[in-house]
Amino acid sequence: MGEIKYHSSHNIVYSCKYHIVFCPKYRRKVLVNGVDTRLKELVKSICEEIQVDVIEMEIMPDHVHLLLEVHPQFGIH
Repeated sequence: MGEIKYHSSHNIVYSCKYHIVFCPKYRRKVLVNGVDTRLKELVKSICEEIQVDVIEMEIMPDHVHLLLEVHPQFGIH
């Protein structure tokens, strides 16, 4: 296992990681034929924009796994 990396700001030290799994309705296999690549680009772009670190991302035809590190002030909403 890797070493835990802590972040800090003004008066806190944190390491908030979230494992997010989401599926299309009825778990249909719609994340294929380029949709998966576009989704990956969008997730990376949005995460850069809102300053969220993508630790791992796996896109399967019927679900997505994300491991994100987020500042505690913001949730995963």
